[in-house]
Amino acid sequence: MLIRTKISYYFHIFAPAYSSIVTHMKEIRILDKNFREFITEKAIQERVDEIVRQMNTDLVGKDVVFLGILNGAFLFAADLFRRIELQVRISFVKLASYEGTSSSGTIKELIGWNEDIRNKTIVVIEDIVDTGNTLERIVDELIIRKVSEVKIATMLYKPQAYTKSIPLDYIGFEIPNDFVVGYGLDYDGYGRNLPSVYTLIH
Repeated sequence: MLIRTKISYYFHIFAPAYSSIVTHMKEIRILDKNFREFITEKAIQERVDEIVRQMNTDLVGKDVVFLGILNGAFLFAADLFRRIELQVRISFVKLASYEGTSSSGTIKELIGWNEDIRNKTIVVIEDIVDTGNTLERIVDELIIRKVSEVKIATMLYKPQAYTKSIPLDYIGFEIPNDFVVGYGLDYDGYGRNLPSVYTLIH
């Protein structure tokens, strides 16, 4: 889903990695790259509401653990978790598959498995799914740990880049195979705090 919309407020960031903000088109500079607003904060929050409504129906009667994938998914996971109306738990694991503006193709070791998730329904929460390499690694780990069910929730999905067959249960937005920052996603560590999603200006 392609969303381009103007905003009615001014956004200021007081950090050395950011330069001035152009308010109407909402363009920003992070380090040496320029980005343009692509999905607004309002659109994101409305879509989160829709996803949670679906989860509140799908997950009734199940022993659910949300599993957020750090670092990128922390905002999406928090927004989902505080809206969910069911009794669920949340945990996080950490890995890395990005360097700069392109996927490195190398999945580092998963860390943070600190509880027994056997026989639980696990909702994996991702910021973005592109090739699916990271997702495949996580699902393999969950199978080893004998969970009863795995569901996947991702805020962003790049169908042009996806190479796996793992079904995605909850998708925020389908986007082109472009580099994006904001709402948890970063460029060399910066930009995660942006409430909107921005796309790289080539």
